[in-house]
Formats: sequence, C-alpha cells, structure tokens
Amino acid sequence: MNRQTKQETTCPMDALLRLLMGPWTTYILWTLRQRGPTRFGMLKREVRGISSRMLTERLRTLEEAGVVFRVYRPSIPPEVTYGLTPRGLELREVLDALDTLARRWNSEDAGRKSIRRESVLPVTN
Repeated sequence: MNRQTKQETTCPMDALLRLLMGPWTTYILWTLRQRGPTRFGMLKREVRGISSRMLTERLRTLEEAGVVFRVYRPSIPPEVTYGLTPRGLELREVLDALDTLARRWNSEDAGRKSIRRESVLPVTN
C-alpha cells in the first residue's frame, strides 16, 4: 500500500485563503485598496507596526501571486510604488465585505462588553 505524505486539498479557495492569511496581508491589501498606488515609505507608515523586512516579504509574495504590482523608478532616493493589479482589484468586494463584517462584530462585541460590565457593577442606593 502506498501512503501519501502530503494531503491534497480539494477546496478551490485553499490557495487564495493561504495567501490572504499571511501576516499583515489583509492590512496591506486594505491600505492599497483605500489609497491606490502607494510608495513603499508611505505604505510602511500606513501599516503601523510592520517592519521594513516584513513589508518587503509580504509585498514580494503578493507580487508573485499577481495581486500587487511594483514600479521601480531609479532616482535619489529610489522610488518604489506598489498598487493592486487587476487581479488584486478583484478582491475589492471581498475586502469591503470583510470590513463591513468586522465593524459590525466590533460594535456587537463592544455592546456585549458594556452590558457585562454593567451587570457586574454593584447597585448602590
């Protein structure tokens, strides 16, 4: 009997979800979706907390996947601009839907926390 060491996936979304699950990926895509083509330095400032190394790594991965384009202009200092490709722009509806859902869940969670806090406060007369 032949054992497979690697399980093949049959889910058509697997590769896309693996790409989107990468660290900082949705934040980077959301920023590019909101701002349009953005220079590296501005992108780093917008995606707060990310290191230059991690941002470069994620952008390379997204570029290899055909989701992000890179334009290099030799100048002093060099200008490198990133933006969403047509394939990346296809993610707009997905990103917008996730944004709507995240905002609603945050609001609901804040409401539940507020109710829980009120229920544990001592009643004084």
